[in-house]
Amino acid sequence: MINEGLKTSIPRRAFTAAAFIIALIGLADAAYLTSKHLSGAAVPCNLVSGCETVLTSQWAEILGLPTALYGALAYFIAFALAFLAFSGRHRLWNLFGMISAVMFLFSIFLVYLQAAVIGAFCQYCLVSAATSTMLFLIFLASRFFPKT
Repeated sequence: MINEGLKTSIPRRAFTAAAFIIALIGLADAAYLTSKHLSGAAVPCNLVSGCETVLTSQWAEILGLPTALYGALAYFIAFALAFLAFSGRHRLWNLFGMISAVMFLFSIFLVYLQAAVIGAFCQYCLVSAATSTMLFLIFLASRFFPKT
């Protein structure tokens, strides 16, 4: 059970601020991968091996566009919604929650593909999965605190 003192000490604005900062990190990651995909440049992979395997697999594109481009668009929307909620448009926070849930679920699917289908991992893709997971968890956590 959440400590009542803690429950009232974290305003909703802190959640929206954290969300728009994390969404900006996700946007930078996805934009980087999109630019590398479109330019055909190799992506350095120094934390895990397999970036090029993942980024050149059949799953690197959806409908002829880089998968990372869809991620960049989703992160931009999440960033905009979180920033607008932070700025006082509180009703948009629920829309942010829906977007973050879709992003989280799609990230689970993409991590599954890396592990079970492709057999390799991309560190940038894992950063994106972690970022989208954090966005969804921030939204869920915000539901347990009063709207201040």
